[in-house]
Amino acid sequence: MKVLTSNFNITYTDRTLTRAERALCCAPFQLTLFAAMKAKSVPLPYIAGQTGVNEGYTIQSLSEQRVERELMWLIQVGLLRREVDGQGITDSFRLTPLGRQIVAKWNSQKGHLPQPSWWERLINRFIRWFSLPF
Repeated sequence: MKVLTSNFNITYTDRTLTRAERALCCAPFQLTLFAAMKAKSVPLPYIAGQTGVNEGYTIQSLSEQRVERELMWLIQVGLLRREVDGQGITDSFRLTPLGRQIVAKWNSQKGHLPQPSWWERLINRFIRWFSLPF
């Protein structure tokens, strides 16, 4: 059993870690985005469109709708959370403790997200499809 613990003494199972790592590496984002989310919240408009490419968050320009859909999946997997202010939920995102652990691991090992295999992409798509609310 692979176990990572955070500063908050949270223990994650192999299944949780595998699913989270697969979801993160299958996402259309770069490690730069997640490193930024570790330091501060990142608003959706900074990730979408040409701004996201210029910031190094994405390789290609993505629509706000696509970015939000991808980020919502990463929230569902447990890697991200939406920021909340005095008015309620904002359009900004941050890493959760699980996300921080995985990003720190990949940052120290490779400096970039690993490329998923076609099999990992298929599994991620399958799990994601069955996880959608009906």
